Amino acid sequence: MASPVARRQPKYQGIAAALKDAIASGEYGPGDRLPGESDLMRTYEVARMTARQALGVLQSEGLAEARKGAGVFVREFRVGIRRRGIQRLAVEVWGAGGSIWAADGKGHDPEVEFLGVAEQPAPAGAGSLLGLPGEAAVVVRRRRFLLDGKPVMLATSYLDATLAAGTPIAEPDSGPGGIYARLAELGHGPARFREEIRSRMHTPEEARQLGLGTGTPVVLVVRTALAADGRAVEVNEMVLDASAYVLEYEFDAP
Repeated sequence: MASPVARRQPKYQGIAAALKDAIASGEYGPGDRLPGESDLMRTYEVARMTARQALGVLQSEGLAEARKGAGVFVREFRVGIRRRGIQRLAVEVWGAGGSIWAADGKGHDPEVEFLGVAEQPAPAGAGSLLGLPGEAAVVVRRRRFLLDGKPVMLATSYLDATLAAGTPIAEPDSGPGGIYARLAELGHGPARFREEIRSRMHTPEEARQLGLGTGTPVVLVVRTALAADGRAVEVNEMVLDASAYVLEYEFDAP
């Protein structure tokens, strides 16, 4: 083991620190199985609960993941998608009938799983960004995105129902170029985008839909699409598996 357990801290924290040092040094690489509870009990002469707590620290920090019946393994961060935040939204992509998602997944096998479309009261957050009164209705489109068969992102779009209801936007297949192309046909095509990004831990439902283990963070991207007149025409809330994405932004100096 890489380092002795410090005496002035709880034993489980010292064991966790030793395991983290071993991971940092390359003694345990991505995908490697870490010593199990019994191994740690023998090595450090501690109780099973102490060994379990030590492994739990690594899992809670996102450095390791438990696999049922197999043990605890060093997490593999397999970056499969370079999300170019500016280029992917260019009108040359959706205006020519292209898919924004396909632009992200170049070199892989991207797939979009449609989860449903419905008209419902606007949630407070999305409704506020769209500038809608509290009683307003929105068209909600939900999708799950997969790369090489693995779920990597959930996306939920909100659009003013007075604009989108009864149009192809409210259909499962909105057609070439997606909803931005359809908005353009309605005279409300996006002219500007604003994205807000933050990181947090996943919810149980997000973990289920994305197949995430304990301690896996997600990236939340909230994009607002604005028409030339400044009207917000879509709010898209995206939940990304943080281990699958690199977010890249390239732009000229102002």
